[in-house]
This record gives sequence, structure tokens and C-alpha cells, in this order.
Amino acid sequence: MGLGNAGLPLAAVIANHGIQVVGVDIDRRRCDLINSGKNPIPHESGLDELISRHGGKELVATTEYRDASSCSVFIVIVPLFIDENHNPDFRTLESSFRSLGGVLKRGDLVVLETTVPPGTTEGIALKWLEESSGLRLGQFYLAHSPERIMTGCSISRLREFPKVIGGVDERSGIVAYDVYRRFIPNLRLVSSARVAEMIKVMEGCYRDVNIALANELFRISEELGIDFYEAREHANHEYCHIHMPSTGVGGHCIPVYPWFLINEMVRRERAENAVMLRTARELNDRMIHYWMDRIIDACMHIDKPLAEIRICIHGITYRQGAKELHHSRNLALAKLLKSRGLKVGAHDEMLSREEISKAGLEWMDPKDADLVFNSFELSVKLRRHREAPG
Repeated sequence: MGLGNAGLPLAAVIANHGIQVVGVDIDRRRCDLINSGKNPIPHESGLDELISRHGGKELVATTEYRDASSCSVFIVIVPLFIDENHNPDFRTLESSFRSLGGVLKRGDLVVLETTVPPGTTEGIALKWLEESSGLRLGQFYLAHSPERIMTGCSISRLREFPKVIGGVDERSGIVAYDVYRRFIPNLRLVSSARVAEMIKVMEGCYRDVNIALANELFRISEELGIDFYEAREHANHEYCHIHMPSTGVGGHCIPVYPWFLINEMVRRERAENAVMLRTARELNDRMIHYWMDRIIDACMHIDKPLAEIRICIHGITYRQGAKELHHSRNLALAKLLKSRGLKVGAHDEMLSREEISKAGLEWMDPKDADLVFNSFELSVKLRRHREAPG
């Protein structure tokens, strides 16, 4: 259920293990491409080959849940978004579970792979299934196995990276483990669905906090006239791993998951339990203001009025090599500069002129800019023949 950046690679890997797969997705065009053996996610390494081999054969895509009524295992991996207050918007997930309940049978297994706040699978997900199917837990099985892939190398991650799975009860965990070990070579059974949910959320929090630490150390190093990258190289060893600094944290995962825990602690009136998580979120989100100031300072060395200086943000996707703008802080930086009345354009090898325009920015060739900010290298470069004397 869900043939997006996470669901389709998983479906293809399962099909490649000789298991018949029905993929349900609301995007009819995507389903048509898959059934004709064409990969709708061309930047995903290794997926072309699997879709070409199995699309329309071992892997059949459809927009109708009823086409999956003969299946005995259902994997749900649809998006979970957060609203402007950082609270989960469960509408898409609820719709999928209630539609699934309409075809659920006795003895079937349901596994939720979408990353969710701990307690979701055993709580509202189970409630949706029982209400829509008329069955009770024990008549079907329910587990959680959070996706642990990374866009661009999902196939290799599924084949090599450790994956966890846990049931809402002991029997569900065992049934789910026996199914998943047929196509996941490095699988760990944990004690519960809630533990499995927490594992993925913890990973996101770890990355967010450590990126915030790197960003803070970078800013301090700049203030003290220290080469952060040299210091980092020699600081990192077996017991210390300083991450790379950035314009912030983007994507579908890392900037979202800490809010699951922050908001839950607020609801329980235990906000003091999540002070570090909130601080990291705020620090990372504020990094675009730091880089805006750095860019404007650099503009002062160009012999032109500030409002006439052409600034190119080179790289606006949330991560290098990923054709995604979700929560992109590089895009947010470009729009922040633009909101200050500056002439800002963007260039990104992953995006066409039309896609950059659709994102709300002017396409700009770096060669035509007075100043180029490379968002992935964190470098500010001036066109030297346009620098002001001194």
C-alpha cells in the first residue's frame, strides 16, 4: 500500500524473491509505468533493472484495493505529514488502513512501515483495522517494521542494512518475522511494535541533534578563526563522530521525527524531557538566517548596489543526489534571501528550469551570477572581476 520512494523499492525487492506482489497507489500514471516495466523513480539506483524484470508480472500495480483482496500479507507505507504545529496528520494513513480493512481476512498479516509516533500501531492503527474489517486482533496479525532506507540507495539498504520488526502482540511479531525473513537478509525481531517504532524515531533524533552540534561548532570555529574541517578531521575517531555542518536539516524524515517525541512530552506536561530535541530543531532551522547573513556580508565586497547583485544558490534539493525538495533548507534559504528583496536565482543539476520555476525561483546559470553559494559545499564564491577594491 503506497508505491512511493520507499514503497516501490520494497515491492520490487519482494518480487525479486519470487513472491507475487500487488502494489496499490493512488497515482494511476505511476501504476501504468510500473506495469509496462518502466521505473517512475529513475534516480533510485538498481530499481530500473528490477522494474524492467518484474513490472506487470510478479509486481502488478493498481489503484484499487479490491485487486489485492487475494493477498495474505499487507504492507502499508504511505506518507505521514505534519501540520503547521508539527503534529502528525493521520488522514492519509487512516484512509489506507480503513480501505485495507475492507479486504482484510482471517489469518492475514498487516505490517505498517511508515515511521510513526511510538504507540501508533497498537493504538489508532489497530482501531482503524478492527472497525473497518469487523475482525479482532488474533483473527489477523499486526506488526511494525519501520523503513530504514535512504533515497538513491534504497535497494542496497534493503539488502544489507539491519531491519527491525515487532508485533503488537507476541504472535504477530513471530508471524511477521517469518514472512519478512524471506526477503530481508538482515532482520531483527524486537519485543513489540512500540519498540520498533521508537528505534526509527531515535535514529532521526540522533542525526538531528548531532547535525545541530556540528552547526554550532562550525559557527564557533568561524568566530574563533579556526578551520572547522581540519579540527573535525582530527577530532573524529572511534569514540567521537562530529557530523558535517549544513544549512539545516531537510527531507521527509529527520526534521519531522523529533516532533513526535517533543509534542508527546508537551501533551504529558513533561516538556523538560525533550529540551535537547527542541533546541536542536530550532538551531537547525535557524541556520538559514546565519547563511543569509554570511551571503549578504559577502555581497558587501561586490562593487554594485545590493539590490542589483545577482545571487545564485547552487543546489536547492534537501540533500545532494536526491531529487526532493521536501523540507529543503536550501530552498528555504533561497526564498528567505528573495523575501529580503535580493535578486536570487537557483541552479541544481537534479532539477530542470521548469522544476526550479515551479519551486518559486528563477533559474540562474552560476556563470551569470555575481555571487554563488554552493549549498552542499557551504562555499560563498564571488565573481572576482566584480569585487570592490579592497
